[in-house]
Amino acid sequence: MGVFKKGKNWYIDYYVKGRRKREKIGPNRRQAELVFQKRQVQVAEGKFFDIKRAKKVLFDDFAKMYLDIYSKPNKRSWTRDRTCIDHFKEFFGGRYLHEVLPLDIEQYKKSRIGKVSPRTVNIELSCLRAMFNKAISWSKAVQNPVRDVKMLSEKNRRLRYLQEDEIGRLIANCPDYLRPIVVMALNTGMRKGEVLNLKWEDVDLGTRIIYVVNTKTDEKREIPVNTILYAMLVDLRTKSDAYVFPNDAGEPYVDIRKGFRTATNKSHIKNFRFHDLRHTFASQLVMKGVDLKTIQELLGHKSIEMTMRYAHLSPNHKQAAVERLCQDMDTIWTPELKGRQFKDLLLSLKQLSNKDLEKLGACGSVDRTSASGAESRRFESCQAHQQSLY
Repeated sequence: MGVFKKGKNWYIDYYVKGRRKREKIGPNRRQAELVFQKRQVQVAEGKFFDIKRAKKVLFDDFAKMYLDIYSKPNKRSWTRDRTCIDHFKEFFGGRYLHEVLPLDIEQYKKSRIGKVSPRTVNIELSCLRAMFNKAISWSKAVQNPVRDVKMLSEKNRRLRYLQEDEIGRLIANCPDYLRPIVVMALNTGMRKGEVLNLKWEDVDLGTRIIYVVNTKTDEKREIPVNTILYAMLVDLRTKSDAYVFPNDAGEPYVDIRKGFRTATNKSHIKNFRFHDLRHTFASQLVMKGVDLKTIQELLGHKSIEMTMRYAHLSPNHKQAAVERLCQDMDTIWTPELKGRQFKDLLLSLKQLSNKDLEKLGACGSVDRTSASGAESRRFESCQAHQQSLY
């Protein structure tokens, strides 16, 4: 009883209630040892599940089943699942579902780090976890190995957005078909899919309202049309019937990544995606003083916590904010201080007695040009007293 190798693969051999069990694990000895240890624990705790009594399901077969039966009919983001599954099949292809262990998923996670962002790795792990949850509910698996895998930290991830000069360069370098799409995103904060699939029936030029129907949150929202966007939409209205931004065939564009990447390269804008136009919309509104509740409604967020992601300000904007203090404090830094720091003045004033303060106040009220001899001498005495204080 234990772990042994036969041919190119490793097997485990153990007993359950007096009956001998053997399982083929694969070419990895360490993996076989881990499975063997797990089976021993399951037998000891009475939680052993006989894999042979259940129908074995290949990962590739279930991935196709998940995509066709669940993802495509129920998720607008099913293409994202398809991309994730393509990566999974490269790594887990040829294995049965019960052969995918937490260690394997940790190795997959390690292989993706460095190639994609932590956010992307977590999205893929979430997709894999959803797949195994569905496999359990469909009686294709008995446990979810992703449950024991820790997600990557996404702290301090930067939300990229454009400064005003970058916005101008990007619009100028967009090809003719892409420019109105970018202008729409910049002035509404709509997601790429919402923009590309926008129909004229959802645009009311009379009231200047865009009705976003097919949203990520399945909640309809209304976006006002500003003057720039209104002028553009009036011009586009005469060029198409169904979709606001149709291709040559009259259908919505499927992929605009190549044109958008070319435009950003020509504009010397790095590390910028189409979705970052949404960040730009929100960030520019925040910097212009729009409250977060209004921005939340425009973006269609269910909670204000989501909107807080867009409530960041650029370093230049923060610098401009603190520089306004200098404008308000100009009258404090008077020539009479003769270069002394304001904090030194405050410290000196705190040390003055009430009598001293009365004398200083009296000094400020004397007019030298019209003062009598006694008042003039009193003023000079005050000046001498001031000098003694400093």
